[in-house]
Amino acid sequence: MMPVCTGAGTAHRLGATLQGDGVNFALFSAGAERVDLCLFSSDGKTEQSRIPMPERDGDIWTAQVDGLQAGACYGYRVHGPYAPEQGLRFNAHKLLIDPYARQFRGALRWSDALMGYKVGAARADLAIDPRDSAAFMPKCVVTGPLAPVGQGPNHAWTDTVIYEAHAKGLTMQHPDIAAGLRGRYLGLCAAPMLDHLTKLGVTAIELLPVHSFIDDRFLVSRGLRNYWGYQTLGFFAPDMRYASADAMAEFRQMVETFHTAGIEVILDVVYNHSGEGDELGPTLAYRGLDNASYYRLRDGGRYYINDTGTGNTLNLSHPMVLRMVMDSLRFWVQDMGVDGFRFDLGSVLGREGHGFDPHAGLLDAIRQDPTLARTKLISEPWDIGPGGYQLGNFPHPFAEWNDKFRDGARRFWRGDSGLAPDLSARILGSAGQFDHHNRPATSSINFLTAHDGFTLDDLTQFTVKRNLANGEDNRDGHGDNHSDNLGVEGPTDNPKITAARQLRKRNLLATLLLAQGTPMLLAGDELGNGQDGNNNAYAQDNPTGWVTWDGADTALTAFTTSLISLRRKHPILRQKRFLHAATRPDGLRDVIWRRADGAEPSGADWHDAGFRCLGLELRQSAASQMHGAAPNTDALFVLFNAGPEQPVHLPDSVPVWHLLLDTTRPDALPVAALSPLVAPAQSVLVFANNP
Repeated sequence: MMPVCTGAGTAHRLGATLQGDGVNFALFSAGAERVDLCLFSSDGKTEQSRIPMPERDGDIWTAQVDGLQAGACYGYRVHGPYAPEQGLRFNAHKLLIDPYARQFRGALRWSDALMGYKVGAARADLAIDPRDSAAFMPKCVVTGPLAPVGQGPNHAWTDTVIYEAHAKGLTMQHPDIAAGLRGRYLGLCAAPMLDHLTKLGVTAIELLPVHSFIDDRFLVSRGLRNYWGYQTLGFFAPDMRYASADAMAEFRQMVETFHTAGIEVILDVVYNHSGEGDELGPTLAYRGLDNASYYRLRDGGRYYINDTGTGNTLNLSHPMVLRMVMDSLRFWVQDMGVDGFRFDLGSVLGREGHGFDPHAGLLDAIRQDPTLARTKLISEPWDIGPGGYQLGNFPHPFAEWNDKFRDGARRFWRGDSGLAPDLSARILGSAGQFDHHNRPATSSINFLTAHDGFTLDDLTQFTVKRNLANGEDNRDGHGDNHSDNLGVEGPTDNPKITAARQLRKRNLLATLLLAQGTPMLLAGDELGNGQDGNNNAYAQDNPTGWVTWDGADTALTAFTTSLISLRRKHPILRQKRFLHAATRPDGLRDVIWRRADGAEPSGADWHDAGFRCLGLELRQSAASQMHGAAPNTDALFVLFNAGPEQPVHLPDSVPVWHLLLDTTRPDALPVAALSPLVAPAQSVLVFANNP
């Protein structure tokens, strides 16, 4: 049956939906004068018919086309004025993707024909380009309905340990994963990977962007690729580069396999901008569909507000753009089975005309949505726009990446002066940032490293970033990393420096996993993985950016595993309520800070730049007990000693303390401890009242 437009179609569901004997197409464009639906051959190479969409329901254009089935390829051409100085960039010579497409056929190939303007012309973006871009564009694919995916493990925030990973880089060099699965969705959930993650004890894997994305033209010209994926093309389609054949089916299989293993899947999502760049970028979708609706514009509309640093910012205040984001989030939960989202440059999500607002329309829409109520929501609480740093200002139930924890822990162990007060705040969940509006202590996503920056291994090897391979003359990436090479820049065979670096990594990991809040590990840190000093490996789709498994530091892996186990066994290390040294019903305070001599620090101690040995006596929060929680009699004493070896008096509130952890002797077994004892230099010690 040849495809034929048989009716006006319906507007209630956007995208391409199987309906009756064909497909219902619905596309939003407020400024269009006409919209053509273009149907292509099954390989996506030949345009076979062009159908003017017959109906406009408000600003949604619709058509019912019979004779089409799942697998049909299509795109759009949108007619309207090309008037960039008014924010209008319609150009029907350019084939456009459907923002709601679930699958694409073919990859984008760079050509000047993708530009809506004449490249090289005077005031280039003001002159329309008449070349057809279809040959260089991926085509949208009609997909059928999906069976529901079962719910995930739904771990409590207090039990959560996040593992941030790249969908390709985690497995590309794993020797025990079949070569055909490495770098794929199904490689992520292969048995050797599941075995590693479950033994390690993580409860959630957080994947860098897997929404369909493009490789920036300037990277392709240098022989590089967009490895990280922060240039989204389609917000509903899993990227094909991580699949063998059917990206949707393989992604869903991956999620279900993770769920069976008790691991949640969190996606890093990029709803703050698209991959179309600024006014000199390509016309691939949103710019040609309705530039003035999809983007935040300035100077009459010709230029783009750039709060993201990528050239454009999505206009999330527009109801149809907000709807697209909400539909996308629900799709990934309901149809693809994911358990949560990490929002890249999350401050953009809260930007209204007057600036950041914790009650912005999109944030409110996410918070009230019943489908999203069971998901984990994490914000990166900054962007580069005015007032863009918003750590602690997101509303419940959002958690937030806490860069103050990252920087404070790094600086304390590097030996910077006066960091004891900051460390004490970070260990107790950064209450100064998060203890308001009934937010829990788990709101703080504590991390030492992430995809953006040095790995843990590089943090102890390099004081200066080495990003020359990115082709930007080392100008990219953070300049101040609070790192420490411990005596030699880069790799060394010096056993003393190597031992010091290993101890530093153990101390940092212990600080992370002994702190209140939600810990996040960077994939590979537990293996001793490095990136040769590159702290911005966004373009390194090669062994630099991939996790190295051969020669992995098995001792560090075992130590990380023991820390996660220690955290799991002691609920007082992962409490929901903040701790404020309140007195419990049994007369004991939930938090007592100690000096090495056992006394509580005075104001002068806290202001002493050389105060580097800090003890924490910790119990279940008084607030928990007063609100009916079952009493927990456990007590821990944790010592963070970034100074020299010194005598330490254990608190006399416990008759016998048992030493559970000494980072200078990671393999030591628990043993009863006698007070006073000598705390080794540069160490973390953990004592418990119950072995």
